[in-house]
Amino acid sequence: MTHAFEDVRRHVRAGDIPSAVRALRPVAETVPVGELAAEVRDLAEAVGFGDLAKAAKKAARKPGEPRRLHEFGYLCVERGLGFAAVPALREALRLAPGARPLLSELVAALESDDRHAEATRELLRHESLLEPWPGQYLLAYNALLAGDLATARDRAARLPDPVDGTWTWAHGRLGRMLARAEAVAAVAPLDATDLRGWQFALTGTVLGSLSPHGFEVMTGRYAYLSDSYELCRLGLDRLGTALEAAGRRPAAVSALPGRSDRILARAAAELLGLEPVPYEPGRPDTLVVAYDLNAHDRDLLPALRERAPGQVLYEHATSWTEGAALPADFSTLQRQLGPEPWGEQLGMDGPGPADDRPEEEIARDIVAAAPEPEAAGDEEAFRAFAAAVAPLWLAHPRDPLSSTGPVHSSRF
Repeated sequence: MTHAFEDVRRHVRAGDIPSAVRALRPVAETVPVGELAAEVRDLAEAVGFGDLAKAAKKAARKPGEPRRLHEFGYLCVERGLGFAAVPALREALRLAPGARPLLSELVAALESDDRHAEATRELLRHESLLEPWPGQYLLAYNALLAGDLATARDRAARLPDPVDGTWTWAHGRLGRMLARAEAVAAVAPLDATDLRGWQFALTGTVLGSLSPHGFEVMTGRYAYLSDSYELCRLGLDRLGTALEAAGRRPAAVSALPGRSDRILARAAAELLGLEPVPYEPGRPDTLVVAYDLNAHDRDLLPALRERAPGQVLYEHATSWTEGAALPADFSTLQRQLGPEPWGEQLGMDGPGPADDRPEEEIARDIVAAAPEPEAAGDEEAFRAFAAAVAPLWLAHPRDPLSSTGPVHSSRF
C-alpha cells in the first residue's frame, strides 16, 4: 500500500467519501500519475462514477499515453475533482507539447479549483498556441481573477470582437469587470487582502462589512458565524449609505418568500422609510430582500438575473463556499455557514430552539439594535468606497461567478 493513500483508503472503506477527497487533495501532485489514477478509480467506483472509474483504470495502466490522461483529466473536472486532473493534464501536455486541447483542459481544471494564478502562468508559457477566442480571452480572464490587473488589461485590449456569438457574453463580462476594477482602484489597493474591492470588481456586489476575526487566514470572510441582530442592523445601515451615495431611493421593499427574508424586509422598510409590498418578479423600483439567496430554490432566482429598472437586490449573508446562482447588488457579509439570529443556535448541549415569535417582533429587535461595533469599524472607508463605485453600482447585469477571485480564505 502506498503510504500517501492510507488515509484516503481508510475513508473510502468507511464510506466517508468527502473525507477521502479531502485526504487525496494534498497528495495528488506528489505521487506518480499512474498511482493517482488508480486511487481515483477506487474512489470513483465507491460512488458509482462508472465513466470516471473506467477512464482512471485506462490511465493507470498506461500513464504515458496523452489521450488516456486527457480523458481521465476531463472526467475528473466533470466530477468535481479538478485538483486530481491537474497533474494528469500537466503530464499529458509534457508528453504532447503544443496540443491545444490539453492546454484548454488543464486551464479548465485549474479554474475549477480557483487556481487562476497557475492557469495564467500556463497560458503565458504556451501563449504561442493561443488563438484569440477562447485562448487569449482565457488569459485575460484568469489574470484578472488572479489579481494581475496589468496583464488582464493588456491582453483584454488586444482581443478582437468574437466572431462566434458563443463568446459575446463572456467578452462583455470581462469588459464590465475591468471597468469596475478601474473604479475601485481609485480608493482601494486591489491586493490579495482587498475583499471588498475585488468583490465589486468581479461581481458588482458592494460588500457591507468585513470580518475582524482571524484576518490573516480569513481576509474579511467569516467561517462559522452565529449571526446577530447587530450585524443585521449594520448591513441595513450600510445599504442606506450605498443608496445615498448612488442617489438611489427605491419606492418599496419586497421580501423573497422565506421567514428570514420577511423579517429582514420588515426591518429594512422601517429603517429606510419605504413601503413593504409583496415580491413580484420584474417589479421596478423596489428593494428585494433576501437573508441568504442560496436558501432558495434555484428556479426562483433567474427572474432576478436581469435587473428590473430601479431594482436593488440585497442579501444579508452570502455563502462564499457555495457557487451563487447570481450575485446580489449588496451583501452585508460573507460566511461559510451559521444560523440566523432567530434560528436554532448551537450551544454546549446541542442546538437551542429557534425564536418562534412573530416576524414583526423580531424585525423590531433588528431596528432597535446598535450596529455591531467591531465590524462597523471601517465606516469612513466604506463611505469613500461607496462614493467611488456609485457610478457603476447597479449599472451592469448580475453576472454569475463561481470563483472566489484573488482573495483567499481558509475553508472549514
